[in-house]
Amino acid sequence: MQPDLQVLMVEIRQIAQEEILPRFARAGFELKQDGSLLTEADLATDRRIREFLYREWPRIAFLSEEMERKQQERLLRESDSLWCLDPLDGTSNFAAGLPLFAVSLALFQQGEVVLALTYDPVRDEMFSAQKGCGAWLNGKPLRCQGSRFGLPNAVAIVDFKRLTPRLKCALMESPPYGSQRNLGSCVLEWAWMAANRGHLYLHGGMKLWDLAAGSLILAEAGGHACTLEGEAVFKAAMEPRSVVISPDRGLFDAWFRYLQENR
Repeated sequence: MQPDLQVLMVEIRQIAQEEILPRFARAGFELKQDGSLLTEADLATDRRIREFLYREWPRIAFLSEEMERKQQERLLRESDSLWCLDPLDGTSNFAAGLPLFAVSLALFQQGEVVLALTYDPVRDEMFSAQKGCGAWLNGKPLRCQGSRFGLPNAVAIVDFKRLTPRLKCALMESPPYGSQRNLGSCVLEWAWMAANRGHLYLHGGMKLWDLAAGSLILAEAGGHACTLEGEAVFKAAMEPRSVVISPDRGLFDAWFRYLQENR
């Protein structure tokens, strides 16, 4: 039997309100080996959520962004049921005082995501999904919708950091869309696409905890996603995955064609 999604949402919301918001723009940070930031809020939230999950569902293994790579690989290899947590996605925003960050948690069973939630404590927005049952925002059904925007007028959310030089140049010199943004939080970007906030999305290489919850939330909301190679985005593995998204089928097809022509 799967964990109760409502119980999860209540506890994650409380932990985020207690551990993240009081430290917003006040906590110090350090650099991890990969150059990304780590704050007290990451560690405190990770510890609280891990303790809660172990207490309530002790037979489900636990993987977090804050673990060492070898331990993460072992858990993926050996666990039939596995939590995957990003305790604070958008840590650079958090440390810089930008209110764009979130907690994200997914449950894997037999290599598939079956439960997912992403919580934005600043806006008190809880995005959630259960495989085969739908997606929700603060308990209300979440459905992707068609857009009246054509590709030349579309608003795109694009992370340029991990794109190939050729694709970067193409997007800068002859963008197919009207304008471009970047939130700095992968898990929020997935959630916002599912909520029809923007029309197009591109990321050159997300890690497992960046895409796990969001891939289910978007799919259950009826959105469209694949890698730059045209594969399903989610894979229970440590290798980064590229991400192409649109809530609108027509825009998605046009966006993907442009990307293939300019890779």
